Amino acid sequence: MTDAARTRATIERLGHQGDGIASGPLFAPRTLPGEIVTGVVQGQSLTDIRIEHPSEHRVQAPCRHYKSCGGCQLQHVSDDFVAQWKTDIVRNALLSRGLETEFKPILTSPAHSRRRATIAVKRTKKGAMAGFHGRASDVITEIPDCHLLAPDLIAALPMAEDLAIIGASRKAPLSVTITTSEVGLDVLVRNGKPLDGPLRIQLAQAVERHKLARLTWDDEPLGMEQPPTQRFGVACVCPPPGAFLQATPEGEAALVSAVRDAVGGARRIVDLFAGAGTFSLPLATGAEVHAVEGEREMMQALEQGWRKAQGLKKVTTETRDLFRNPLLVEDLRKFGQVYDAVVIDPPRAGAEAQVQELAKAKLPTISYVSCNPITFARDAEVLVSAGYRLNWVQVVDQFRWSSHTELAASLSLS
Repeated sequence: MTDAARTRATIERLGHQGDGIASGPLFAPRTLPGEIVTGVVQGQSLTDIRIEHPSEHRVQAPCRHYKSCGGCQLQHVSDDFVAQWKTDIVRNALLSRGLETEFKPILTSPAHSRRRATIAVKRTKKGAMAGFHGRASDVITEIPDCHLLAPDLIAALPMAEDLAIIGASRKAPLSVTITTSEVGLDVLVRNGKPLDGPLRIQLAQAVERHKLARLTWDDEPLGMEQPPTQRFGVACVCPPPGAFLQATPEGEAALVSAVRDAVGGARRIVDLFAGAGTFSLPLATGAEVHAVEGEREMMQALEQGWRKAQGLKKVTTETRDLFRNPLLVEDLRKFGQVYDAVVIDPPRAGAEAQVQELAKAKLPTISYVSCNPITFARDAEVLVSAGYRLNWVQVVDQFRWSSHTELAASLSLS
């Protein structure tokens, strides 16, 4: 290809997905603001990129898999730049809604700390290979020296390959979600062969051979040597297979600490979108908690963890779809007679319907945890318009080297 076929561009900013954006717009992955680059235009993307004038914030990626692996987007960027960029994503989302507040220093999880990952594993002529898909690609990159995953997950890659040899078809890779727990690995496999008698026997042998705490094949548990427990405060909980879990222990600790600060000395708390107890159970050391969550199995796991723990105040549970059936004003005011704080940790879509009810019910303190700055800003605007003050925001980067940004915020009635 001749140089005449290449386009020269200056990168103006980073988009929310971590791509550099030039005039057009043209999206240029793994570039930085201020860099002058050349590449081949394909639609709105710049490919075959060469950096002519690099940014002062460009660094050597620490992981040798970075160029081919799609697991990370920002290893070519200095930590200080990423920290400011992620903080600014939240700040600008709030400013777009006319909101300003104090920002606490960002808290970033260390390398080798991800305790859960979904690995793509396919059979090969010589056995199997496990790794991450390349960026916008079906090609799997093996990741034996991954800088993202916890050591126990790296050590589990041969186990995932073994499962593929046993139970993957030649047509499609397995999706193997591996989670560390206090007693061993919790493994959930999807896209495998249909279960039959011989396959069940082979998988049961694999559980014993690899000393797995639990193996679930699609939605069917096949073996549980020990309940794969997670510790939430002083309580040990066995979440259902595939249940939501914060990505790193450090990230979870940062969010729990921020929520504790936000609720202050609250004695009775409503925890909405409570999951399996990430916040409910640590908060129960000093407060009574009513936990609400849409998945019954997670509520059952939370309740069992509370009953077995020592020294916790009362925790009650309610299975309820808070998107379709949010707690209404009369429910929340009923809680308001005895509850003095709300914790809310919705999925990426936010909690538009539930927040409308919170705004009308006017419980005194709200701790909002979010994995999407855009929907958080939308919901925060509703609460501020109803008389709440946005006291502070704590940005938490537990998805290191990715474009993903999380936060916890404190709101109280003015």
